[in-house]
Amino acid sequence: MGRVSHHPIGVDIGGSGIKGAPVDLKKGEFADDRLRIETPEESTPEAVAEVVAQIVEHFDNKDHDVPVGITVPAVVTRGLVRTAANIDQSWIGTDASRLFEERLGRPVTVVNDADAAGLGELQYGAGRGTSGVVLLATLGTGIGTALINEGALVPNSELGHLTIDGVDAETRASSHARESEDLSWEEWAERLQEYFARVEDLLWPDLIVVGGGVAKHAEHFLPLLHLRAPIVAARLGNAAGIIGAAWLAREHAHGRRTVE
Repeated sequence: MGRVSHHPIGVDIGGSGIKGAPVDLKKGEFADDRLRIETPEESTPEAVAEVVAQIVEHFDNKDHDVPVGITVPAVVTRGLVRTAANIDQSWIGTDASRLFEERLGRPVTVVNDADAAGLGELQYGAGRGTSGVVLLATLGTGIGTALINEGALVPNSELGHLTIDGVDAETRASSHARESEDLSWEEWAERLQEYFARVEDLLWPDLIVVGGGVAKHAEHFLPLLHLRAPIVAARLGNAAGIIGAAWLAREHAHGRRTVE
């Protein structure tokens, strides 16, 4: 039996694990211990939906008004999945919002994983209190980005795929590139400088937030970057996506009730 939670629930779908927790949106933190279940070997939409249902039912088995925010490693437009990174290719073209709402029987918001992390950092982390244009860049296997203007998400920015010197930026400037090529912090910072300078020339952000596991080592590379905008390390770590997804789900649920 699950435990009853009246907090919105965030679920983060990753290539290796699916994680979820109810989120206290007044504090911007988990309201209960996070539950993690391995991503199914065949990560089809139906198989993943079953795991998501296990997580949601673990925290909430009664109140079907509680909204759920779900992140996917993909471009998402109006609930429709358009790409598939680290999940089964059968996700492409799937109406994920409908799939999850029918399986869970409650309001669901589906969002790109980097976008969810960006919203989490804007509301409760390194971007809190910042107006104007905020860019979150998650440096990991690739480069995931979230672009937020005056608190409003500009979804699916995919700025890790900017072409620099004829190649995708993320193939040279991701954390994976640093590790696989055994780059020093200084060598990697030169590539980050080139990448972020290009992004600055296009968007003129007021703040850049750097996330991903490497953010824990920000003191080794952020001081080496010289940009117009302040550049800071993310604060919420792996919780950012779950927190951001839950926040967005509540915002959408409020919007639905207002329309009704």
